[in-house]
Amino acid sequence: MNLRPLIVDLGRDYRGGQHQALLLLQGLRSRGHAPELIAVRESELVHRAKTAGVSVHTVAPGCRRVGAALHIRRRLREQHAGRSSGQGVDIVHANEPHALSAAWLARAHRCVPLIASRRVVFPLSASAISLARYRAAARVVAVSRCAAQGVIRSGLPASCVDVIYDGVEMVPEISFAARDRARGLLEIPRASFCIGNIAAYVAGKGQDLLVRAFAELRARVPASILLLRGEGPEQAAIQELARQLQVIDAVKFLPPVAEIETIFAAMDLFVFPASAEALGSVLLAAMAHGLPVVASACGGIPEVVESEKNGLLLDRLDSKALADAVAGLYENPEQARRLGRAARETIAARFSADHMVEATVQLYVDLIAARM
Repeated sequence: MNLRPLIVDLGRDYRGGQHQALLLLQGLRSRGHAPELIAVRESELVHRAKTAGVSVHTVAPGCRRVGAALHIRRRLREQHAGRSSGQGVDIVHANEPHALSAAWLARAHRCVPLIASRRVVFPLSASAISLARYRAAARVVAVSRCAAQGVIRSGLPASCVDVIYDGVEMVPEISFAARDRARGLLEIPRASFCIGNIAAYVAGKGQDLLVRAFAELRARVPASILLLRGEGPEQAAIQELARQLQVIDAVKFLPPVAEIETIFAAMDLFVFPASAEALGSVLLAAMAHGLPVVASACGGIPEVVESEKNGLLLDRLDSKALADAVAGLYENPEQARRLGRAARETIAARFSADHMVEATVQLYVDLIAARM
């Protein structure tokens, strides 16, 4: 079956959800399908999707939901005429909540199956309109069992909720030469112990806890460096905290345009102290690179990380526990290497982009067949 899904993502920033949309679009095209994208004009997702050869429809940032709804209605009106020539849309996939609002306003669910992605652990809003949007979907796709439970607790039947884990591309293992190049580019001494985190500076991501833990780590491992990449409203406060704790000279605040491959290559260890994460695609990416990880046992993270098997999980989020876990891996490099190898194997076996795309394609086929 040649699929013609219309994927809608109205996020203004390029974060984990937008990267998953791009991987899905690329995976669909590589399998001979004809996906289309509706996204915000001049966004990073639009740029990358066009570069990948995807058919893209854009909307203005100031009226993204209404604009997307009009685009969806237009494509659905063309559907009936297009079926005979194979140019119609046969499913609409809303990749985030604004996209779901647009699809609901366009009444897409009355014409084709509607899918809503769910990427957070919190229950759905109790408002009638919010619940109506999700109830209109033929299926809600949660990125973890934890996220799925949040949807089910909100009153949607479990039969309407599927779990399809996010996926990441498998990359070559980090070589010693790549590590040296990355450290040279980022001006990190070769002998340093380098830990890092990549996340938006927003509540719940845990950079404040990480900086406090790093200050404790520096007392035990003076030659340690912390890499932080991201942007967001909490960045200034995190920088001020690093100054107060007198570690600002050992913390590198990298801009969001800094190349993620270079950052991973420079690291010895990835730290993910998020307190409410549905899964964490950047965590998956770090593991795919073979990095040992220390993460919080919160949200959907334990569905990926098994403590002492492919990483370390913290049952309590405090700076001393985090510093102790990181220092323990510094002091036991063989354990760190073992956990890094196991982390990479976990991603290849269960969380690759291919797994995500194949599961999504199968869901599309099942929903389209059920509608016929």
